[in-house]
Formats: sequence, C-alpha cells, structure tokens
Amino acid sequence: MKSLARHLLCFAAAAISVTALAQAPEWKKIRIGVEGNYPPFSQIAPSGDLSGFDIDIANAICAQLKAECTLVKQEWDGMIPALNVKKFDAIVASMTISEERKKAVDFSDPYYDVPSRWVAKAGAFKDATPESLKGKKIAVIRNSPRAKFVADNYKGSETLLVNKETDVYMELTAGRADIGFGSSVVSGEAFLKKPEGKGYAQVGPAVNLGAGAGVGIAIRKGDDALRDKINSALKAIMANGTYKKLADKYFDFDVSPNRK
Repeated sequence: MKSLARHLLCFAAAAISVTALAQAPEWKKIRIGVEGNYPPFSQIAPSGDLSGFDIDIANAICAQLKAECTLVKQEWDGMIPALNVKKFDAIVASMTISEERKKAVDFSDPYYDVPSRWVAKAGAFKDATPESLKGKKIAVIRNSPRAKFVADNYKGSETLLVNKETDVYMELTAGRADIGFGSSVVSGEAFLKKPEGKGYAQVGPAVNLGAGAGVGIAIRKGDDALRDKINSALKAIMANGTYKKLADKYFDFDVSPNRK
C-alpha cells in the first residue's frame, strides 16, 4: 500500500508539473509599459508616436527575442500597480532599481546608469555640500536611491519628495524648493535647455550613487522566465553593438551600467 501511495503521489506531482509547464507563457507576445513624458528617454510627438532611449531599448529587446510587442502608455504614478494587475508584462520607463521597489516587483539587470546632478537658480549656491544646503529644501523623487542619498547625507536639510523627476523642476521653478536633485541627463535636456530652465544651472560636480543604483526593467514577481529572456536579450544587444548605436543617438557619454 505504501508503495502504491508513493507511486500515486509521484504521478500527481508529475501531472501538476506538466500542467504548470503547459500554462507557462512562452512570451512570444509581450506588453510593455512606457511613460512618454521623460525626454530624452521617452516622449510623445504631436502625431502620437513614442520615441526616446527607453522606447528604442524596448523595441530592440523585442526584436532580439523575436517577440510581438505592444507599447502601453501609462502615467508614472500608476506604473507598478498597473504591472501587477497585468495591464502589461514589463516596464521600460527609466525605473531606478531600489530596495523599496524590489518589495513589489522584480528587476532585470540594469540597462543604463547616469550620474546625478544638483540644480538651482544660477549663483544661488557655490556647491552642494551638506553644510551649504543646511536649512534648505531639496526636491527629489520619493522612494529612489537619490532620496536615500539625500536622507543619509543631508540631515540638516528639509526634503520635498515628489512623484516624478519633472516634478523636481516644477517645484524648483514654483519656489517650493531651493534646490533639486535629479538625473544629469534629464536636468540638462528636459529642463535647463528649455525656456522654463532659463536662469537655472547645475551645481557642483556630478554625483555617482554607486553600485545597485542603475535603471532596470520591472517584471512581476514570479515571471522568472520573462526576466531571464529580457536579461539574455540585454546581454545580446550590448554585445552586438545595438546598445551603443542606440545610446549614441541620445548621449555624448557612456550610459552603460558596466562602464569602468
């Protein structure tokens, strides 16, 4: 009887395993959440077409995987909730990998990393040391490595937490913050080069936040096969020159996460 019971248990386990394999998606069709309001990483033309580095990376990954991909526009604040209710399968929207976000989603390997920069009214600060910013209000994206950096190193400053990087510069120009801390690329391209950035400047040198602060592709927890496919595609496009060709369209410096 014990032998028969063991055989039945093994048969049941095998049946469950086969069923699980049959139900597992092959990921020939992938829906990707993108934003469209974060130049030069993503933007929407008057025609409604999406463009930018994130968009190009998403399309390159899909081409490498030979997958049929659909780009789904989503407001930044709802990105992770929309992923987890299966509105789409992955997020390619310049989402910085953080311990807080890892509680809700899994991440691919990083696909880019850029230094951070301080931005304020031109001439307002000679530098951005903790002493110089004591008592000042700093605008920074909530739940981000930059916010943690500010919290850890600028304890004498007040922090104004915002939901997306464009809000950092909106709070700055509205006078609700004294200085902003954000991406070196976005502060330059999406703010300082625009009319609203007139009279503002980057303060001090670029800040490298260190390992683990790169940008990754978010995937639902448990979708390990999709994460592995995306990681494989990222490695391939970095090795075959596609990544560099795409990055050179937007940046005049190395944004790869593996740079020395």
